Amino acid sequence: MPDSLGSDHDVLLLDLDGTLYTGATAVPHAAESLRSLADEVGGNRSPRLLYVTNNASRAPTDVAAHLVGFGFTVDAGDVVTSAQAAARLIASRLPAGSRVLVVGTEALAEHVAQAGLVPVRDASAQPAAVVQGHSPHTDWHILAEAALAIRGGALWVAANRDTTLPSDRGLLPGNGAMVAALEAATSASPLVAGKPEKAIFHDALARGSFRCPLVVGDRLDTDIAGAQALGLPSLYVGTGVSQPLDVLAAPPGSRPDHLGAALRALLEPASTTRAGAAAPIAASSADGATLIITASAARIDPIVALRAIAPTAWEFLDRVGGPVTVRPEGPAAESVVRQWTARARSSACGRISASVSGDE
Repeated sequence: MPDSLGSDHDVLLLDLDGTLYTGATAVPHAAESLRSLADEVGGNRSPRLLYVTNNASRAPTDVAAHLVGFGFTVDAGDVVTSAQAAARLIASRLPAGSRVLVVGTEALAEHVAQAGLVPVRDASAQPAAVVQGHSPHTDWHILAEAALAIRGGALWVAANRDTTLPSDRGLLPGNGAMVAALEAATSASPLVAGKPEKAIFHDALARGSFRCPLVVGDRLDTDIAGAQALGLPSLYVGTGVSQPLDVLAAPPGSRPDHLGAALRALLEPASTTRAGAAAPIAASSADGATLIITASAARIDPIVALRAIAPTAWEFLDRVGGPVTVRPEGPAAESVVRQWTARARSSACGRISASVSGDE
């Protein structure tokens, strides 16, 4: 029996929200999948699990406790946050003892202190840097202090540029939305520590000596794009923000190597999860703007179909530029495309849309 995708790697860099849980709910079978992987590999051969999050609002101990509550086995030392990466990025550029204006939670301020820097909350302290991470309590006053410091020449580091934050009620403004406000006010742009930038991945990989990492996540623009930027293999899971049409519309820098409906894909052979894996479904271009999907089986799993079709869609988009319409022919292909679009939140940035009979 061939090795599984997960067992082919010695460390998994796991995203959290959208991959392990969504809001206050664990992703079904996520914890069981990771336990099954450990049981399958066994002993010291089991891949190290590192939990890599762009959320800068909580301490690693709190993140670990949150994950344990969902049934995961996690130690605080396995948690890698963008707050840690941001503090270390600043410490690598400024002398120890430098003052840093913190826009964010006390957890972010604590990471600044642990990095040998002095957290402050007022521009009158003449900070050498500004660090910005998500906090639900960020208001105009702290943004004003940050704007004054940045205009005064302070180094500006953002934990991440995530414009949205998933919640049980839907997508809410994320740290990137507040970063955009400061960009508008200062005409400056920050260094970014979190995904898809390299700092947080370097921070994670510094936790051990790893030969074959795998990045796992639901967001093409952070998890998968970050893996691509570092030349690391990636697994996209369809349990969070990015949906199948987003995958088909992905630009070259954010295309996953492997695709799964959820973390259970880690238990499948890598040959079956890889983008381009054979399946009884095909895509062809009818004209300059239409990608026709046909199936040679009565039924096909939508993630299996997505794996098979994705490389053709990417090549087609690279050639024609878009926008492209996906048009299924036959009941089986129509069923697949309907399932692809069932949870779509957007039109995949206008690059791809789907046309299914009866939708008009």
